[in-house]
Amino acid sequence: MTAAPQLPRATTALSVRPADRLPRATGDGRREANAATVLRAVLDHGPVARRSIAQLSGLSPAAVSRQCVDLVRLGLVRELPERVESSGVGRPQIPVDLHTGESDGPVAGGVHIGVPGSTFGLLDLRGRLLARRTFPHDGIAPGDLSREVVAGLRDFLADTTGDHRLLGVGAALGGWVDPALGTAVRHDTLGWHQRPLAAELSRGLGGIDVRIDNHARAIAQSEILFGRPAARRSLVHLFIGNVVDAALGIAGVVHQGPGSGAGDVAHLPVPDSTVTCPCGRTGCLEATASNMAVARTAVRRGIVPEADVFLLVDAAAAGDRRADRLLRERARAVGRATALLLDVLNPDLVVVTEHSSLLNPEYLEEIRGAAVDLSHVCGDPERIVSPHAGMTVLPVAGGTIALNPLFRSPLAAAQR
Repeated sequence: MTAAPQLPRATTALSVRPADRLPRATGDGRREANAATVLRAVLDHGPVARRSIAQLSGLSPAAVSRQCVDLVRLGLVRELPERVESSGVGRPQIPVDLHTGESDGPVAGGVHIGVPGSTFGLLDLRGRLLARRTFPHDGIAPGDLSREVVAGLRDFLADTTGDHRLLGVGAALGGWVDPALGTAVRHDTLGWHQRPLAAELSRGLGGIDVRIDNHARAIAQSEILFGRPAARRSLVHLFIGNVVDAALGIAGVVHQGPGSGAGDVAHLPVPDSTVTCPCGRTGCLEATASNMAVARTAVRRGIVPEADVFLLVDAAAAGDRRADRLLRERARAVGRATALLLDVLNPDLVVVTEHSSLLNPEYLEEIRGAAVDLSHVCGDPERIVSPHAGMTVLPVAGGTIALNPLFRSPLAAAQR
């Protein structure tokens, strides 16, 4: 029997030697908040001098210096050999940056568990994808899926982590997910109900901390952490795949709702759609625009031989006008649903994850056009965008689930 590959040691958030442990944040939490502020400033502006961090954050130079010492000690931030000349009197400044780009820098694992397959990724502290691998689900029964996925993920991490310090693993998936309990509450397509997925994955990875969340919320959090500045004010994210769902972020926080049930837009009505939904109504968003719905339409119209949306996208890219026409129909349906979300929530940014528009900006323009035509509050199509990570959006979203707690509470995360 072959021994399982050995993964780097990791605690629930970050492995540190006993000598590196820091005192816990005091009761008012100011020290923890200051550390998060400094880490965020380095993420946004690094390499950056301490003096500049103080100016950007409003913290005192002494507070910034103390937090930089802590963050360097934890291996999250590093001092660079290049010096920044002072613009006034004083010594040249030594810039600091996130600890990335080196063979031993901290990393996070990410996995997106889809319907036809999963995608694994390895991310640095800037959310950049260092390695990626696809894992098809062909022939795997739903009851065996988590065990097979964790075996594939274990092999991937063993092959790619090397001397990097593994902070943890994040897993994103569709359906109703409760991240606080680590439970896939309901994923009808995979046949999962009340499945303790985080515990199953952690156990299969030898105790490494695993956090899970709905993929729409994970992508929204990725936009807030690593994407456009407008996302930190307010955003709506709409995910169109085999599962259709959404997420709302306000002031840098992704809304969970009671029981983490927020974001179910599968039955959002699409204006002008007459498609029958299994729920008994007509015009529901998932029944109209999901990958499976569009792929079945493509088969009925004789565009592709089997219900596979990727075959449809490939056919359109190869010049098949019927395929292109169907994808534009889907894009306009997504745009009409986007208009409803714009009118209800009026966010600074709407992020749409939809495969064809990630590959071809013409389909994003169709989404924008339909949304602006129907919306009563949005006349700016530039508010509607694709994810910043492009085609790597899914593994980056998984890794963000693991990285987000670190940026929110770096000192507390280091001591778990």
